[in-house]
Amino acid sequence: MSNTAKTETTDNSNAASRRLALREWAFISVALLLLIAGLQWSKTLGTLDQSLYDRFMRLNPHPARDDIIIVAIDDYSLAELGKWPWPRLRHAELIKQLNAANPAAIGLDILFSESENLSPDGLQNGDVSLAAAIAASNKVVLPLVSASAGLGLSAAQPLPILSKAARQLAHIHLELDKDGVARSVFLQEGMHGVWWPHFALAMRDIARPAAAGSQAATLPGLRLPEAERASPQNEAWQRDYQMHIPYYGSSGHFTSVPYVTVLRGEVPADFFRDKYVLIGTSAVGMADSFGTPVSANEGAISGIEINANILASLLDERAISLATFWPSLLYALLPLTLALLGYLFASPRWALSLTAGLFLLLLLSSFSALRLGYWLPPSSALCGLLLAYPLWSWRRLEAAIRYLGEEFILLDQEPHLLPELKTEPAGNIDAGEVSISAPLQDSLEQRIQAMRNAARRVRDLRQFVSDSLNSLPDATIVTTVDGNILLANPAAMLYFASIGQPKIQDAMLPFLFAKMSPPAALEESPNAVFSWWDLIDLKQQSTINKGIEIVDPKERDLLIKSAPCYTGQRELSGWIISLIDISAIRAAERSRDETLHFISHDMRAPQASILALLELQHDPQTALPQADFLNRIEKASRITLALADNFVQLARAEAQDYRLEDMDFQDVLMDASDEMWSLAKEKNIRITTQIPEANYPVRVDRSLMTRVLTNLLSNAIKYSPSDTSITCTLSYESGMSDAHVLCTIVDQGYGIARADQSRLFQRFQRFKHKEQPKNDGVGLGMVFIKKVMDRHHGKIDFQSVPGEGSTFVLKIPAFSV
Repeated sequence: MSNTAKTETTDNSNAASRRLALREWAFISVALLLLIAGLQWSKTLGTLDQSLYDRFMRLNPHPARDDIIIVAIDDYSLAELGKWPWPRLRHAELIKQLNAANPAAIGLDILFSESENLSPDGLQNGDVSLAAAIAASNKVVLPLVSASAGLGLSAAQPLPILSKAARQLAHIHLELDKDGVARSVFLQEGMHGVWWPHFALAMRDIARPAAAGSQAATLPGLRLPEAERASPQNEAWQRDYQMHIPYYGSSGHFTSVPYVTVLRGEVPADFFRDKYVLIGTSAVGMADSFGTPVSANEGAISGIEINANILASLLDERAISLATFWPSLLYALLPLTLALLGYLFASPRWALSLTAGLFLLLLLSSFSALRLGYWLPPSSALCGLLLAYPLWSWRRLEAAIRYLGEEFILLDQEPHLLPELKTEPAGNIDAGEVSISAPLQDSLEQRIQAMRNAARRVRDLRQFVSDSLNSLPDATIVTTVDGNILLANPAAMLYFASIGQPKIQDAMLPFLFAKMSPPAALEESPNAVFSWWDLIDLKQQSTINKGIEIVDPKERDLLIKSAPCYTGQRELSGWIISLIDISAIRAAERSRDETLHFISHDMRAPQASILALLELQHDPQTALPQADFLNRIEKASRITLALADNFVQLARAEAQDYRLEDMDFQDVLMDASDEMWSLAKEKNIRITTQIPEANYPVRVDRSLMTRVLTNLLSNAIKYSPSDTSITCTLSYESGMSDAHVLCTIVDQGYGIARADQSRLFQRFQRFKHKEQPKNDGVGLGMVFIKKVMDRHHGKIDFQSVPGEGSTFVLKIPAFSV
């Protein structure tokens, strides 16, 4: 299959995958939104909402009002005053003591629906006394309840004498939800068109007549439908203004004093001044207790304390309003919609983070709204978020498995670059199903096995590419399209470390070559200034492929080549850049040029002189004397022989094979001194050797090392005036890890000018002092010495002062068995 066909197939597959993902997203979104809307409409999750409501309520306590006091008929009072019921004269006495303190209102939460025993005159002394005390106060609220006496519901009111004396009769009913928890109360209840306020509302209205006058406008809560409120013939017990109670705290939150302590006068009268006093039971087994959102582990709160919470909320004008259907539906659907939109564009990690964030935001917003007196039930929205992410992840996982199956087919159709070992068949993969030889593997396991095989191939190919890159002898780097370094082989690491750039990963291409001298321009565009960015420029590809030569900071000649990398869809993905060290090639070329120049000039000159002398000798008029003619022929021949000998020795020094022998270096020095004795004798130069008694073991090629010493001694003789001396010494230098033999040759010659010292070990370099006689050397002796010393892992140093002489030191590794 061609690359174009593969690209079209991949593009079509990607487009189809995107369309399928969009359809699945739309289906899941619509299904979830309809589900959450149905849950919200049916209130299926109402129990969960109530649990969250209760927990949020416990997390939102408010300080108790200090003007609400509970006079509790508690266990202590029962122990002090005797068992219940108590005489009504006692209640009358309590009312009188409270009246003396001038409270704002008194709520006597005790049912007096039956009379005490009659007195001889037919009057109820206790009832009369209590009625008188209530009437004198004119601030007392008495409770009533609905009752069923077999003829339907009716209001069970206090005794007529007490009802007439009371400032207000009020109901004490609480609304219990299905779970038995008192979360709300109806502020008005009644029947036949007669309405009674709630006990706490009646107390508020006594203390605040203005509030009672505008009751219809100020009462919170949900209203009864208008048709039911206006029907006096309605036989049912009616309720209006349903208010959800914003509880202030758990049991014991409001100030409470025992009944008996107030009756005995142990509480100062000023304590009750302008206070709302609620009198009711709290003793175990007597009190009418109810579960509330704030009860938690306490189980229940007494009715009198619940009335205190209702009264406080009315006084503070606090209430909890329940969101109606449409705001609740919008609140449930909005976060789900945001999450679904996020899934369409975000990665799985961000999608999970978005879901968690919206989940927490829902809880926080619902709690915050409750603190402000507005209840938004979050359960439907939370359920939607809990369902959305797993559903979407499941569909995306299915899509991923399907996509991997399709890609495995394409991958298996690609030619296998590496040989593979025969293994168990992994299976035949198609777009929807996988069938393999193992009958017990399910579809997912089959796909996993296929992916394992594909991953193995990729790892093998990656290892092959990595090994191939690392085994390249030349420095090679791989860059991105914009020039960032991705990969570098060990040769590249070592090379850039050698020029002071050890860290090249993630570096930019121009930074790597900043210390190198770029070529002036490319051949294709000689007028343009070269930039290192040209290495990754497709317009310069034809030129860069041939290679460009540069010089690095260490004066090494490099050839740089770059080639583009492409993806399977023929899109540019990066560049491969190689640096080839051609210093040896360029050095060989320079040596070749120098050799050709030498052959064409220095070696040709004496041969041409011989031919010229022969031609002159044939003509009697130009013929030289026989002795002069032979002398000139001999001199030219010796020059030619010396040049040829120097070349042969240098070639041998550069050869691969040395014949190394174990010997004492003083023997080599003595051989060289003896060989140069006759040459030194001609100029009356003394060669002195100073060798301390010791062994100087080395492993060297004897003939080559002797030639090194004879070259040095020959140069010392040639470049020294007559009647001077040359001193040769040996010494043994031992270090912590190695030892060396040092050979020092000191002459009293003309020396080497400082300007010439840097060229001493270069080919065909000849130096002449103004006082020294002409010398016929060719400039290869020192090159030979340097090459032999390098091949023996030795070192040669020198010091030279013009007019005073030169000192050469050979440092050769000592050898020991």
